[in-house]
Amino acid sequence: MPRRRSGALRIALVGTRGVPARYGGFETAVEEVGRRLADAGHEVVVYCRTTADASRPAEHLGMRLVHLPALRRRSLETLSHTGLSVLHLLTHRVDAAIVFNAANAPWLPLVRAARIPVATHVDGLEWKRAKWGGIGKRYYRIVEALSVRWSDALIADARGIADYYRDEFAAPTELIAYGAPKIDAARSEKLAEAGLTERGFHLVVARFEPENHVDVIVDGYRRSDAQLPLVVVGSAPYADDHTRRVHSLADDRVQFLGGVWDQELLDQLYAHCATYLHGHSVGGTNPSLLRAIGAGAATIAYDVSFNREVLETSGRYFSTAEDVAVAVTAAEADPARTRKDGKRARLLSARYDWDHVAEGYAQLCRRLAARDFPRTRPRGVRLRLGPAAQPEPATRAGQTTVGALVPVARQAGAVDARRRHLTASADGAPAPAASVEDAAPRAARS
Repeated sequence: MPRRRSGALRIALVGTRGVPARYGGFETAVEEVGRRLADAGHEVVVYCRTTADASRPAEHLGMRLVHLPALRRRSLETLSHTGLSVLHLLTHRVDAAIVFNAANAPWLPLVRAARIPVATHVDGLEWKRAKWGGIGKRYYRIVEALSVRWSDALIADARGIADYYRDEFAAPTELIAYGAPKIDAARSEKLAEAGLTERGFHLVVARFEPENHVDVIVDGYRRSDAQLPLVVVGSAPYADDHTRRVHSLADDRVQFLGGVWDQELLDQLYAHCATYLHGHSVGGTNPSLLRAIGAGAATIAYDVSFNREVLETSGRYFSTAEDVAVAVTAAEADPARTRKDGKRARLLSARYDWDHVAEGYAQLCRRLAARDFPRTRPRGVRLRLGPAAQPEPATRAGQTTVGALVPVARQAGAVDARRRHLTASADGAPAPAASVEDAAPRAARS
């Protein structure tokens, strides 16, 4: 790695599968941001998970790579690898660390004890993912709170995520979205190899997880009168049952390509599909959606705020399989409007520029290294009213007793007071000490 320039920083990117990016949004962000930070003269180290069949290069696009193992269990893979990464980091000091995924919050005290300034990219609302059972959902609720309390800064990639942490914890965040690659539609030779033609297919690219709604898309497409085939790219580790469900809903118009690692083929699929169907619902701003709009793909997206934030009026939206059937049929019936939607989406993609994203990370790392952040963080106590605080049932239809509203008003006042107190502590005012258990939601401790 070249000698660092004056003013350059040592920056560690921790908590992902690493690079080269072959898996998801975090890995894409690490690759795109890390390479630009390295090009700017910073010394960037990326912690990568080792696999038996993968090569272990020492560098990638100017980034130094550290390869460490992980326990191959869904519930422990991320946490175990990050634990080893943090132990390595303690003896290989950096000026600033970015930890991806709130699930890694239990390791933050070690980073802070080593006096390494740290920001946590909190991702989406992981506790909403169907793949996690009751224990997993409670764990993610707890680590959200711990990330708020133990990070020097929080990174959100969507306005909806930033709003959630503001409303839930009175916690400020750095709003840094992902970038949208600009994909050229000039080339199409890879399509013929896959038996496809330009504008001759609908496309899905997603891991087969319930909250990505691939099953809803396939089911809706099957119900539609669509003439063009549906091409499904993706698979899912640890999700054999759901994968079988997705396949069982398909008819002979659906083509499953599995995981596609050929980036040229993937780019050409995005650039030449008739529509791109996007079912992601809990992960914030999704890189696959940004890749689609960067290719000018007319998009039919699951109706959540994260997707509407990106697509605005350029998209069609669905919530059910029947919505998918209607949208796909309408897209084929009016190809001129569909192409217009794609052009509008490509214009919107200009707001998501990787150079600007990387500069946002660079500015944050400079502030971390200079310790330009509040010394006192929010306590990680949730502010929202729980189910027990809701009004009691009305005594008659359409009525609620005054007495039923009084406890709610009192609790709402208490929440407002806590919000003012915790917001003040986020700005640097002293806040009383709290135990780790205080940071965990009450439901998770019961």
